[in-house]
Amino acid sequence: MRIVHSVSDFRALRPTLGRLAFVPTMGNLHEGHISLVRAALEHADRVAASIFVNRLQFGPAEDFSRYPRTLAEDAAKLEEAGVDVLFAPDEDEMYPAPQTYHVEPPASQVGILEGEFRAGHFRGVATVVMKLFQIVQPDIALFGKKDYQQLMVLRNMVAQFAVPVAVVGCDTIRADDGLALSSRNGYLSTEERRRAPQLHEELQHIRQEVLGGNREFDELQAAATTRLDAGGWRTEYVRICRRVDLQAAEPAAGEALVVLAAARLGTTRLIDNVEI
Repeated sequence: MRIVHSVSDFRALRPTLGRLAFVPTMGNLHEGHISLVRAALEHADRVAASIFVNRLQFGPAEDFSRYPRTLAEDAAKLEEAGVDVLFAPDEDEMYPAPQTYHVEPPASQVGILEGEFRAGHFRGVATVVMKLFQIVQPDIALFGKKDYQQLMVLRNMVAQFAVPVAVVGCDTIRADDGLALSSRNGYLSTEERRRAPQLHEELQHIRQEVLGGNREFDELQAAATTRLDAGGWRTEYVRICRRVDLQAAEPAAGEALVVLAAARLGTTRLIDNVEI
């Protein structure tokens, strides 16, 4: 595996890579990231990954400074998984001047759910992904469904800007007890980690209720919130939404649905979702 740190070096290498699948990450890799690499190997001649902790998508009170930087360990995992090229720029390489141009997703898509609690997050995500697409020029890019709203925003960005990249969403990888794998799980204490699967359990309960014919969406959301809060969580949202645009679902509409949640356990903020 080649490790490339500069934009110019990656661009010089790109013509030799053929059909290219791309897995963008912020590092501190776990099995969820590696599953994206395995999926990428099925789609293209070569696979590129990136590791870049993007300051633009962190809010002022979020964990940018303490986000784990584990480049050596991450590179070893990516090489073992079959990645051909790792793009690992520093901040000066990605942002040699202040990033005054941004991709601004519509408020209807980013002012809800995560956007209610992380102002500016999706602008930062969309901007860095657009920039990475211009540098890497992949044919396919793979993202995990755990960040469901992010996947929706990026799919719509690519469609509206006619970016020649196919965005593929891959299923969430979970621990044996159902907890969605996340770099932030490492922040949980032993006791918090024991309680963390409750978030997924509540979403699965809602899924089963809806599939069983329960259309009292407001009541299902409120009951899950009450149970989480009683279990020591600070729930930010539990919402049943239309998959297509993540707007609130109408119980009688018969649309494809997803239930999403975000909650804090101790100092750690976790998100999850389950398609219905």
